[in-house]
Amino acid sequence: MKLNRKFQILAILAMPFLFSGCASIMHGTTQQIGVSSSPSGAKVTVNGQQKGKTPVILDLKRGENHVLKIELYGYLPYETTLTKKVSGWVWGNVVAGGLIGLAVDAISGGLYNLTPEQVQANLAKGAQMQLDENGLYVMTTFEVDPEWTKVGQLAKRQ
Repeated sequence: MKLNRKFQILAILAMPFLFSGCASIMHGTTQQIGVSSSPSGAKVTVNGQQKGKTPVILDLKRGENHVLKIELYGYLPYETTLTKKVSGWVWGNVVAGGLIGLAVDAISGGLYNLTPEQVQANLAKGAQMQLDENGLYVMTTFEVDPEWTKVGQLAKRQ
């Protein structure tokens, strides 16, 4: 009877480890990503949703790739993708948690790390250039360089 009681206590204590993954326990299913820019105060969007202004620390799901965009009026936008990479904790799952732990971490996202862990955007002042369907380059800028030579100007038709 005493052996059965000890087994029940051991089973209860082991439950959290049997039904959770090693990586989920060790570093969770979200990851903090630091985002800064030069100059600071730029708008930060992740997957099209505004998340604040630089500098900011984002709490993002580990199991997904994220498109990060940093924008500030008068500067060219900066865009990068945070990609998920398999964490080193996968080996802990294989050894300690087996397939159950591995499956839990894969489903919850705890199996991954996002890279890069820090984003520093050096926003560039300047022009933005586009090619239209007629082969005409259209350039927009917020500041005129005094060394430029003016070769033409678009006029509004009457």
